[in-house]
Amino acid sequence: MTEKEIVSIAQDAYVYGYPLILMEITKNVITNVEIPEEGFGPINQFSHMRKFPDHTLTEVVKPNCDTYYSIAWLDLKQEPLILSIPNTNGRYYLLPMLDAWTNVFTSPGKRTTGTESNNFLIAGPLWTGNIPEGMKQIKAPTNMVWILGRTQTNSPEDGATIVKSIQDGYKLTPLSQWGTTYSPPKGRVDQNLSKTPPVFQVKEMKIDNFFNLLNKLMLENPPSKADTPIINRIKKVGVTPGGTFNLNAFDETTKGALLTIPTKVHDAFNKSRTEASVGSLENGWSVLRKGIGKYGTDYQSRAFVAYIGLGANLPEDAIYPMAVMDSNGKPFNGKNKYVIHFEKGKLPPANAFWSITIYNSKDFLVENPINRFAIGDRDNLKFNDDGSLDICIQHENPGLQKESNWLPAPDNVFSLVLRIYWPKEQMLDGTWKIPPIVKIE
Repeated sequence: MTEKEIVSIAQDAYVYGYPLILMEITKNVITNVEIPEEGFGPINQFSHMRKFPDHTLTEVVKPNCDTYYSIAWLDLKQEPLILSIPNTNGRYYLLPMLDAWTNVFTSPGKRTTGTESNNFLIAGPLWTGNIPEGMKQIKAPTNMVWILGRTQTNSPEDGATIVKSIQDGYKLTPLSQWGTTYSPPKGRVDQNLSKTPPVFQVKEMKIDNFFNLLNKLMLENPPSKADTPIINRIKKVGVTPGGTFNLNAFDETTKGALLTIPTKVHDAFNKSRTEASVGSLENGWSVLRKGIGKYGTDYQSRAFVAYIGLGANLPEDAIYPMAVMDSNGKPFNGKNKYVIHFEKGKLPPANAFWSITIYNSKDFLVENPINRFAIGDRDNLKFNDDGSLDICIQHENPGLQKESNWLPAPDNVFSLVLRIYWPKEQMLDGTWKIPPIVKIE
């Protein structure tokens, strides 16, 4: 093969494997504790966020400020786990499960399974056995599973009472312990594990370390049958389940080109994010109504979504239009003032609820004097006399009259995400359009 062919195949391999690597690094960071604590928890145990995230959270990009998270990383190699869900009494929740490749393969919740109490047997791809009576089996495509649960939370007071009770009812029990009084063991802590945010850890990995970890992980979490063509392609450069990638097998020129792949791919990710080139562009908003959560063989989209928003939901559960530019096509900057105007009766169409969250240039929440990171239909918004709604987005406080509708921005580049939970059909089919973000003088 020529140098060009080798580098092209290796770059495809990098994009293909990026979500699996990011999942592994994220899992390692989040499970590196003895006992569950605010979003961190040992393997096969739930950890719960008991408060809304703020600007100090850097483990996950683009966190939401609408729900309390209930997070669990599962390892199904040894045996299945039983997921118990309490009766939420009509409250919206969802417990989407991602496989090791970031595909959402099931999503128990109000939309799909209702709000009555339930038990599910979660089994790995190779498990065969008897399912306890009255229990539904969830067959996981990989042994690594991430449950990224969300429970509707209307205020800190609501979170401390009703939501806490619901979260405490989310349980994971090994099948062999079902019917006993099970107490989860303490987790093992690796003091040498990096605390650098996972997205940056992956970006800084040398290409040979990346590929050899990928080879190991593909053995534990086999690619799907649909991936056969790319698996046959990338094995030509030593990227294959259980294999060894040897950087020194290539000449110096090719080796040098291979070492630049992580930077090239991340530069392309950042360019796509800046241009909001994912999905269709509508009034400055990048809207993806399909192809998210389940990616098939669209490896580019899968990797990009993992990079900008690991743990994204299925569109049927939530849609996340993203904006990085105003109505004139200019990038957002907190040195300017902006407004989004919703006509009367034309608020975001949600069966559950909606919000707009603001993020800095690194996709983390923005520190601000009123500790408001998102704004939406559960806030005390002030409507105009004609029933329309204006939300102002700027760095400086707009004054007492407008503060209730103010989403504080950083004093430099930022982006916005509109979250519509359990979107109505007019959102899913594109009938409803999001208004543009307009710069005002």
